[in-house]
Amino acid sequence: MDNQSTSSAMGRICSLLDESSFVEIGALVRARSTDFNLAEKKLPSDGVITGYGTISGRLVYVYSQDSAVLGGSVGEMHGKKIAALYDMAMKMGAPLIELIDCSGLRLQEASDSLFGMGRIYRKKTAASGVIPQLSAVFGSSGGGMAVLTALSDFVFMEKEKGRLFVNAPDAVLGNKDDRIAMAEAQEENGLVDFSGSEEEILGKLRELFSLLPSNNEDYAEPEGTEDDLNRSVSGIENLSAPDALRLLSDDGVFFRTKRGYAPDLVTGFLRLNGQTVGAVMTEEKSLSWKGAEQAAGLIRFCDAYEIPVLTIVNTEGYQNSGCTEKHMARAAAKLAYAYANASVPLVTVIRNAIGTAGLVLGSKALGADIVYAYPNARIGILNEEKSAELLFPDSDRESIQRQATELGKTQNSAQAAAERGYLDDIILPEETRQRVIAALEMLYTKTVSSPDKKHGTV
Repeated sequence: MDNQSTSSAMGRICSLLDESSFVEIGALVRARSTDFNLAEKKLPSDGVITGYGTISGRLVYVYSQDSAVLGGSVGEMHGKKIAALYDMAMKMGAPLIELIDCSGLRLQEASDSLFGMGRIYRKKTAASGVIPQLSAVFGSSGGGMAVLTALSDFVFMEKEKGRLFVNAPDAVLGNKDDRIAMAEAQEENGLVDFSGSEEEILGKLRELFSLLPSNNEDYAEPEGTEDDLNRSVSGIENLSAPDALRLLSDDGVFFRTKRGYAPDLVTGFLRLNGQTVGAVMTEEKSLSWKGAEQAAGLIRFCDAYEIPVLTIVNTEGYQNSGCTEKHMARAAAKLAYAYANASVPLVTVIRNAIGTAGLVLGSKALGADIVYAYPNARIGILNEEKSAELLFPDSDRESIQRQATELGKTQNSAQAAAERGYLDDIILPEETRQRVIAALEMLYTKTVSSPDKKHGTV
């Protein structure tokens, strides 16, 4: 046995949790299989350390796989230990964090190993929407373990040694290297939320944990802040999305999710008046199918855990490309469904919202509770010039420009939308923080009665 590897498996737990808080469960468990001389091999804890501890004083369950024990592969008892840990976490209503370094299923145990993995799949599925599940890949997450990792709410990955794959890179047809299994590629694919060094990942796990509730009946613990609730955020409309959200948040706290997936849209968590809020903010003026998919995922998570959602919209339509066209309708439908189905407080701030791309991003029509717009916001079916060209096809350019100006005032302005009840108020950009906080305070006790059905199908 490689003591250094075992030390790494336990060391990750100790680095993640509060000092001296970890209590191991199942340390004496051993594999039952005797095939392939397994009985003669030393398999401490059957390759996985399981237990519980605290992060900033809050209970959390954690397991860490030991790659020195048959590559950290999942055997019968390995899977049984993890499944039992999930049972305990569900009973206690506490999050579960997975520290993964696993080659996949244990070949020596055949169907016992396969059933052990399937048992974990079922436990993770039952826990989804009940307790937050965070995964961090430090070595391999291969084969069925990759599927298990993808069942988590948020995934972190070590950028140098981490490998995540269903089929090994050298077995993928047409592939020449292992880049497709590395962290950068998995960020681009939308599976990994954050990649970095081992130390950075453990720090990010603690940071995200602090922003999330323990379970779906809990609330993310409000943290006291000395940040002025009425603080001006002057210039917010000129900042990039991550910088704007940091400026808006208490003390600059912003945790970004899916940072490498959709460049046109930013999602994550911030704090407003000490309360955790999910954030969706457009970065570019056209919405991609990846952006829609990413936003929908965050909204579903927030809705499951009673986390309010703030949406800041600046879009003039959908992206126009062959790839986007193949996926956009379905992705936009999922985004519209996520907003319309959400029962948590929804607050939207509009810079521009043109076409149905603006509609599916937290509009009043989809159920947003409070919708604000900046004075120069444009809200309509098309931009003014295109509308004028279609409505007055025989006019000259000067007439088109004149008609466009008029349409901008009568149809596409924030004032026009407010007069029709599609906005609750027109606010100045520098007022954004105080108005959003006030809206969320008002919505704190929001309740929604849903139709009697098992679940939707989108």
